[in-house]
Amino acid sequence: MQNHPFKYPKAERLKSRITIDEMFSSGKSVGKYPLRLVFIPIANTNNLPLQVGVSVSKRNFKRAVDRNYYKRLLREAYRLNKHLLLSDLDQPYAIMFFYQTKERLTYAEIETKTIRLFEKFNEFIKKNAPE
Repeated sequence: MQNHPFKYPKAERLKSRITIDEMFSSGKSVGKYPLRLVFIPIANTNNLPLQVGVSVSKRNFKRAVDRNYYKRLLREAYRLNKHLLLSDLDQPYAIMFFYQTKERLTYAEIETKTIRLFEKFNEFIKKNAPE
């Protein structure tokens, strides 16, 4: 079986309540309106360079069907562009990916913003990497 780069396996999903709480209390963030990435370095528990979660605010989208739709778009944009993140990582990270607007963007707009956000994240990591 071939190793496909465009996968989002279950093990790569961020589910740890402890990690998520730590992320909100001491994590760093980068943003590219209307997306935001909050992240912290983590101990490599299962040999994955990233653990990713997505979130869409209930305040912006009252109906669960709308929130789920945008979470699906965020996961898909991540899945197809995660190679941009993986290329520059020196240690594993836990990442939370937020959609922070009431605007209903198309998938193409979200993907463009995602690529820019990942580039911004890479710059941040390079700039703040311990020498």
